[in-house]
Amino acid sequence: MTMRLKILLELAKARIALLSTTTMIAGYLLAGGSAGWRLLFASAGVFMLASGACALNQVQERDLDLKMERTRGRPLPSGRLIVSHAIAAAMLSTSAGALIVLAAAGAAATALGMAAVGWYNGVYTPLKRVTPYAAVPGAVVGAIPPAIGWAAAGGELLDARLLAVSFFFFVWQVPHFWLLLLHSTGKDCENAGLPCITRTFSSGQMARITFSWMSAAAAVCVLIPVFGGLERTWVTAGLMAAGVWLLLRTAGVLRAVPEPWAFRRAFASINLYAVFVISILSLAGLTE
Repeated sequence: MTMRLKILLELAKARIALLSTTTMIAGYLLAGGSAGWRLLFASAGVFMLASGACALNQVQERDLDLKMERTRGRPLPSGRLIVSHAIAAAMLSTSAGALIVLAAAGAAATALGMAAVGWYNGVYTPLKRVTPYAAVPGAVVGAIPPAIGWAAAGGELLDARLLAVSFFFFVWQVPHFWLLLLHSTGKDCENAGLPCITRTFSSGQMARITFSWMSAAAAVCVLIPVFGGLERTWVTAGLMAAGVWLLLRTAGVLRAVPEPWAFRRAFASINLYAVFVISILSLAGLTE
């Protein structure tokens, strides 16, 4: 039973699904939603939706995963799970997640959740086989979970505060993906025959491009309070401090010849930065 659960969590990319869930929670709290059963069930539904999308992604990319050292140990290429069972798990998780979100958060939140699944599996996943720049349109997926939470709390989807938060997570998603590529999967992607961006730009060029995106994410984040509702000194100071910390921690990638450790450190830092930002925004929503 424990082994089956471990396989299912690997198939669902549970950490990615959890990150999507936490950004949804931040959006919910920022929109004025209160912590309670609605948030609990909506969070469970979003986690299941994200898990289903990630599971389907592994079905779609099982041939590529087999060719890459980092991913060949996943449930499908390793033979620990057969394709039909993976498809069934993906469909069950997605369907159950959609129904839970519908019951707990309403039609608008459900539509956004299904749109995220459709974009991730129907646009971003196949696009990775076509263009090395797939991470940019793919980053739209990162902008949707806060909107799901916002809609679940009854917020207006065109509210400037939501647009600012969603835009931050869109910008953040791009360097997050490219840093993963630079520190662990670049050669794997090239060996798998994917149109990898590391074939287009040198390591130094990619480092500078990625650092520019991180700088943009930090700048966008600091501007979130400008759009209203978060005009508190500690929020602005916290977001600014997090951004400064990120840029100082990742400046090593700007060396003339970036070392592998610099990319590993930058990848860990940008993930921790997201945790900082989500925590600050959620706390700000709770104390509104």
